[in-house]
Amino acid sequence: MNADMNIAMPVKTRALMTAGVVLAHVVVLQGTTVALSMNEPAITRPFITRTIQLAPAARTNVQEPAQTTAKAATAVAVTRKPSTTRRNAPESLPNTPEVLVEYAQEAMNKVATETPQPPEIVAQAAPAPPPGPAPTEPLAPEPAVAPKTFVMPGSTRLKYNVTGGKDSLTYHARAELLWLHDGKTYDARMEVSAFMMGSRLRTSAGRVTAQGLAPNRFSDKNRVELAAHFDHDRGRVTFSNGPEAPLLTGAQDQLSLFIQLGALLAGEPGKYPVGTAISTQTVGPRAAETWVVTVEREEKLELPGGDLATVKLVRNPRREYDQKAELWLAPSLSYLPVRLRITQPNGDYVDQQWRATEPPG
Repeated sequence: MNADMNIAMPVKTRALMTAGVVLAHVVVLQGTTVALSMNEPAITRPFITRTIQLAPAARTNVQEPAQTTAKAATAVAVTRKPSTTRRNAPESLPNTPEVLVEYAQEAMNKVATETPQPPEIVAQAAPAPPPGPAPTEPLAPEPAVAPKTFVMPGSTRLKYNVTGGKDSLTYHARAELLWLHDGKTYDARMEVSAFMMGSRLRTSAGRVTAQGLAPNRFSDKNRVELAAHFDHDRGRVTFSNGPEAPLLTGAQDQLSLFIQLGALLAGEPGKYPVGTAISTQTVGPRAAETWVVTVEREEKLELPGGDLATVKLVRNPRREYDQKAELWLAPSLSYLPVRLRITQPNGDYVDQQWRATEPPG
């Protein structure tokens, strides 16, 4: 029996010793908890020391105000103590990272809704055109050119006294203008003749149209004859001595021009006041050029045939070798030229003045 007791005692002793160790650990742990409770203030929820950061967005040169405000709201929501309301993290809820992220997202939504947003701009596309070919806008009509009115003088013969200066010498001659037309065609002849000096003859022949005179041939004969031919079908002018030239609308020659200007002024006198410039392609015996004739003034002349009221027109030279032409038209004689003075670049001149009117026959 003693042997049995000796064997059983160590087992009980070990059991008691084990229970004592466990009890001692419990007392130590409780003491530690009490000590911590005495040294630290009461904490009703765990304190989390780690910081929650959202992944930063890629940096750009221009940052939208709404994005910047949302980021600031996120930082406030993470570091600020939530309010005591149930919706804003009540104290009884654990302050876990998931809860902080949820409240941060709510704060972002609140800031976004409270921040004034720019007005929405809606761009409306133009309605699609109906199927089929696109309509074409009608071309704007070109400004209408007022038609010119011409009044042709009747067939007649005008005689002139001529005074000329050549090589510092003065001479006197006679001249005659024969004007014939039948309403469809015309024939004009200007001849100047002087004793011991021979004569010079200029002729112009062509058609009478709604646009005035349309010459077909112009000739200038002084010892030899030079001629210009108007090819209206080809739009060209050819010369007997010189290259051809383009033929422009309304072109005249150096004789028909004087009749054309008179018919133009006779048609609408009030349309050509002083200062009016009339530009016309003018064909000579060798070449074609543009003459600009200006209405200079009204003038009363004392002529060999009597006093006449006239309108003076002048063509001033534009180049050093151009001749100057002065023309006086008499309304009382159907605006036919009653005085004509041509001055050459070297000073030579011819001045012919009306002295009589005779029948053409």
